[in-house]
Amino acid sequence: MGALIQILIATFVISLVSIVGILLFFRQKRENKLLFLLVSFAAGSMLGVAFLDLLPEVLKDGFNENIPIFIIAGILSFFVLEKFLYWHHHHSEHEHEEVHSFTYMNLIGDSLHNFVDGIVVAISFMNGTAIGITTTIAIIAHEIPQEISDFGVLIYGGFSKAKALIYNFLTALTAVLGAILTFFFSSLVESASAYITSFAIGGFVYIAGTDLIPEIQKEKNWKKSLLQLLMLVLGVGTIWLIGAFVAEH
Repeated sequence: MGALIQILIATFVISLVSIVGILLFFRQKRENKLLFLLVSFAAGSMLGVAFLDLLPEVLKDGFNENIPIFIIAGILSFFVLEKFLYWHHHHSEHEHEEVHSFTYMNLIGDSLHNFVDGIVVAISFMNGTAIGITTTIAIIAHEIPQEISDFGVLIYGGFSKAKALIYNFLTALTAVLGAILTFFFSSLVESASAYITSFAIGGFVYIAGTDLIPEIQKEKNWKKSLLQLLMLVLGVGTIWLIGAFVAEH
């Protein structure tokens, strides 16, 4: 049971990283300025996570012909989900505030991502404490920019700061769920992790490509557009740099 306690502590610490976002949005003036930049950064970091983090992870054991199918399934599923959320939003008599559908899709995509992180942490600790600690540190390093951008997306999409913080933390806790299930059903969960990850890739590509990038395309001022491009590249680059650093250490 010692390994289980280590796994639970590690995944809970990873989940606490989701609170980092609130520190950047404590002041209203700062919030308004950062949102403009963070939507671009979020789009870049999502593409970076999808293609530079998750995709190499599912391909590390070789190409599987089912991987593209699950990526496409993720894209199509998020398309259907967005259509449903759009329909529900515009037909609900109890809806008083404008909340973009991509906020809820971002929560789902992030939940899948964190669930997979929990699987990885559990497997690592089950192979040794040192490996588990190293893996936990690596995941935290990846999660910080991702969670900051996720928080920015939720605020931009219409959530209040408190609601964004709570929801972001709850999605982060799916890492704990993934870890627990892996500990007790390791062979079953591990075999499905590549497909869950592939599905998450499709979700992140869909959100970045059809929701966030079109949002930043609405900006027509060339100076602001250039700044958005730089933040987009920075989002991708941050994920790449952290991945390269973790791989070397």
